[in-house]
This record gives sequence, structure tokens and C-alpha cells, in this order.
Amino acid sequence: MILGVDYYPEHWSEDMLEEDIDRICKLGANTVRIGEFAWHLMEKNEGEFDFSYFDKVIVALKKKNLKVIFGTPTATFPAWVAKKYSGIIAENESGNPHAFGGRRLYCYNSEKYRELTVKIVTQLLSHYEKEEAIIAWQIDNELGHEGSDQCYCPNCEKGFHMFLKKKYQDVDDLNKAYGTIFWGQTYNAFDEVPVPKPTITSHNPSLLLDWARFRSASINDYAKLQIDIVNKFKRDEQKVIHNLFGGFFDRAYDQNVLADHLDVVAYDNYPVWGGLEKPLQPAHIAMTLDYIRGLKKSNFWIVEELMGAQGHTVIGYLPRPNQAKLWSHQAMARGCEALLYFRWRGMTKGAEQFCQGILDSDNLENEKYREVEAFFEDMKRDEAHYQTPIKADVAVLYDYDNRWSWSAQPQSHAFDFTEEFVKLYKGFYSLNVMTDVISVNKDFDDYKIIVLPAMQIVDESLRLKVEAFVKKGGIAIFGYRSGIKDKENNLYFGENALQKMCGITIEKYESLGKNQVVFIETGHGEKGEITVWRDMIKTTSARVLFSYTDKFYSEYAAVVEKVIEKGSIYYLGGSLDDNTMKMLASKACQKQEIEVLELTEGLELVSRSSAKILLNHTEAVLKYREIEIAPYEVKLIEI
Repeated sequence: MILGVDYYPEHWSEDMLEEDIDRICKLGANTVRIGEFAWHLMEKNEGEFDFSYFDKVIVALKKKNLKVIFGTPTATFPAWVAKKYSGIIAENESGNPHAFGGRRLYCYNSEKYRELTVKIVTQLLSHYEKEEAIIAWQIDNELGHEGSDQCYCPNCEKGFHMFLKKKYQDVDDLNKAYGTIFWGQTYNAFDEVPVPKPTITSHNPSLLLDWARFRSASINDYAKLQIDIVNKFKRDEQKVIHNLFGGFFDRAYDQNVLADHLDVVAYDNYPVWGGLEKPLQPAHIAMTLDYIRGLKKSNFWIVEELMGAQGHTVIGYLPRPNQAKLWSHQAMARGCEALLYFRWRGMTKGAEQFCQGILDSDNLENEKYREVEAFFEDMKRDEAHYQTPIKADVAVLYDYDNRWSWSAQPQSHAFDFTEEFVKLYKGFYSLNVMTDVISVNKDFDDYKIIVLPAMQIVDESLRLKVEAFVKKGGIAIFGYRSGIKDKENNLYFGENALQKMCGITIEKYESLGKNQVVFIETGHGEKGEITVWRDMIKTTSARVLFSYTDKFYSEYAAVVEKVIEKGSIYYLGGSLDDNTMKMLASKACQKQEIEVLELTEGLELVSRSSAKILLNHTEAVLKYREIEIAPYEVKLIEI
């Protein structure tokens, strides 16, 4: 099993190298990740390539049998690049280029930057073509993160017009798809279509969706440029990886496309970050891990695992004793099979000097060091359990077109795509039911239940695919606003095919504000709450499960179920409270004979084929049967 740390020896005096390596080995690590921010060390002046520093580092690592994950250094280019080629820097919405000094500053569509990328990556890979210590190549670093998914420069404007021409071929077809007759926006040529810089009111929703698709294609094309070079030089046993980041639904970047070209998906796992007063809720962390596993439907790596407080300018929550170790165990339980901590030692200079590492600036072995040491020991002991595949009967489905559609028109001030997604996911998580999080474009026939949150774009092919799944005995759960739009981000005209399939019509709807709650109840007196949005549902052939209770709208259903042959569809008219969602998830699992297990809140149980892993996410002692689990403790029970 790959266990290790992110090590940046260039940040420290060379006379510290041997001591650092000895201490990393003593910690129990067998791998280090290096290189991804060191372009200037490799090419101090244009065309003058020098890898001698990392040659020495790798020699020293090999003496102690440490393996290497090497990152291509393209996430941060040298100052000479910015000085000589100003056109490579991305521009913000106002048309101003970003100032040199941050990271991820380049434009993915800059031909000059792509040329510079090809040169440095080719030189790096060819230089280390025969280096057996390198077990994996990481391309770039967190592509699309921190707003780097957007650029409005002339390169991107030209690229966008080419993207549209390739897609529509005839500008009249674009006009028809966008409905540009509205507001008199009809275009005579593709180069009249604007990039969506700030305007009065808002841009056309179809244009905004195409812009997001173009941004995603730009990132994935740039990634493929590097992957192709790595594949040309790498040995068969070496892996090609990229480290994805949290908050993926907030970016114009479909990571499934990139994942298809990687040998292994890697992830940077930060359950808390600068400025956060508390970590993400355990269900949210679990969802992100299940999402990463779902990109290739296989186990994954983590190459940055938090250990300590984090923050660039504002520092966040300090993980309680053993809490960061708990998050590491949670990752392993949900499909991670290789884990490296960020970072070996916190840096004393630069923008990340408040991002703690395993060691702090005092360079002393501390509580964090001992947590990592204990975690590595646990993993070596239990390695076999974490290399088994995960079997899930439930899949929560997402679609980046839908995410981008909601971004263009959120429809409620209370709407947050990720929060809505987590709400529906949490219904099953709270029952300790294993769940996959996958794209709607992947096959879902083998699951027993599929959940489709915030799926307002549903084309006929997806609708038929879901209908076939249900007819064979599956259960589908649709969130509110489902199926109202087509693939061009326009409302359907006439009879809504998805609503007909669900046995309903939506007669009215209402956007709910951030602090607005409406109440629902069953005919048996069970009560619940709805926030964010509510569809006023009339049934044609569905069965009412919950209705609204307020004076004017009690005649309308809030949650319904429609039986179709061997299976059924649930339609949720709004954002349900946790208890109601858990009740519906339990009902669906019972129908599908999926085992559920309700435990004390804060206690998570993950089932693997050979073990059950118990994780206590609270500060209290909790019990599972007769087993006591201490605060932030993890216990593995072999089956």
C-alpha cells in the first residue's frame, strides 16, 4: 500500500535532506510526492533545462527505499514566463489579466502556454524515462480550482466561437437553439456571440450552458495534452494521475472526461479549510469520497490529506485530537487505497505558511506526527481489507449540464446545488447504506435504487433509460424541478413527458426564501418540512405520500409515488428535511430488501466485503452493540 507525505525539499536547506528522509521513513511512509511547483528549478531561463536538483533528491530517496510520485510543474509558471509572454495569463470577467503572484494563472486556450507546457513536460518525462523510483506521474495540480476554470481573454473568445461553430455549424441553428429572437439578440455570425462578461440583467441561459461546456472542454483538452506526453514516455507499470479537489460541483469542469484518460483518480481531501468554523458534515465528506470513487467506479488515491489547521489568509478549525486520523480512515473505508499527507512540514514563508503540515515550523515531532504514525501502522495491519471493491445497491446520479443550468438560473436565493445533493444522499448515508455517486452517463442498471437530485434537464433518452430501470423493478427518486428543461437549457413546451411518467402535473410552483419553511404531512399524521422550493403537485396516476398543510395549498401533494410495472418512482416537490428524507430512503430500501442500520447520530458504519469499519465523528463515547467507540476513534470488525 502506498503511504506517504507531500515533500518539498526545495523549500528547505539542502543539509536538511538526509535528516528529513530519515524522519519520513521513521514515520512509516514508503512514498513521497514532489515537484509540482518547481518549474523555475527545472528551467531557470527559457530553454535551459536542469533537473540536477531533483536527481540528487531522488538518489537520496532511493537509498532509503522511498518511492516517488512526481508532479508536472505547470500549475505555477516562472516569473520569466509572465514577463515574456503576458498573453498567456487568464483574464477576469472585467477583461483584466490576473497579476503574477498567485497560482493557476494561465489560460488553457493560450497556444503559447500549451507550447511551453509541451516543452517542460517532454523534457521532464524524457529525463526520468528510466527512473524506476517514480511510480506515478501527476499532471499539473488541481485543474480548474480557485476560479481558474474561468477566463475571458481573446484566446478564449476565439476558442468559444470555434466551439460554437463546430457544435452548430450554421449560426441559424444556434439562434434557434438559444431563442435569440427574444430581446432581439439574433446573430448573423458566430463571432457576434459574446463571452458572458457582466451585462445588465443577465445573459441567455443557453449561452451560459454552452460557455460552461466550453470551459470544461478547455480544461480537459489541456489535461489530455499532458497525459499524451506522459503516456509516450512512461513505463507500463507507472500510473498517470491527477489530484482533483473538493467543491467540484462549483466549477465549470466535468471531471468524468479527465478521469477516462487517467490510470487512477486522485483526490485532495480537506474536510475543513481556512475560515470554516467547523468541518463539513460527515455525510458531505462521505459523498465527496463516493463521488471520487464513482469517476472510474474503482478505488482511488488521496495525494493530499489534511493534517492540522489550514488557511492562506484566514485560518480555520483545528481538528480535534484523532479527528484528522478519523478522516483518513473514512477515506480508506470508502475506497481510498493509497494516501499521502499534506504536507511533511508546514512552510515558514509564502502564501501557505499558515497551512500546517505533519510537522510545524518548530520542526518537533508532535501529536499530529504520532497520529500519522498510528494511521500508517493501522493501514499496514489492515491493508487487505482496503483493497477490496465496494458494492453499492444505491446510486445518486448527477449531471454537469444540470449543475451548470442551475448556476445560470438558481431560481431561489436558498438554492445551493451541493447542499441539495447532500440532502438526498444523506437519507441513505444516515441508514449506513453503501452508495455510489456517479454521472447519469454511466450505466445504472445494476443498482436497486437511483436518486436524481436537482435534475431539471432530462432529455428523452435519459427519461426512457430511467423508465426501463423502473419497469424492471428499480426505484427512482426525483428531486423537485426535475425534467422541466431540455439539453439547450430551455423549458419544454406542452405536455411534460417526465411528469406524465411520474403520474403528476405541476400546476403551480413557488420559490422559498432562505428562512422560509412550509409544512407537509401524510394522511396518517406524520409531519415534515420543505424549504428552498415547492412544486404544487396534482396526481393523475400517482399516490400521494405527503401534502401541504397551509391554508391555500392543502389540496396539492408535496411527495408522491408512482408504481410502474415491477418498480416505482418517487417525486419530491421540494427540499425535504433530514428526517423525512431518511424515512423515504428507509421505505425505498425496505421495498428493495436493502439492509439498513440506524445508529446513534455521528456513528458511521462502512461495509466492505471482509470487514465493517465503525467511525465515531463525535466528541462523545458511542456504542455499537456492546462495543464502545471513543471520540474520533475507528474500529475495524472483521467479518
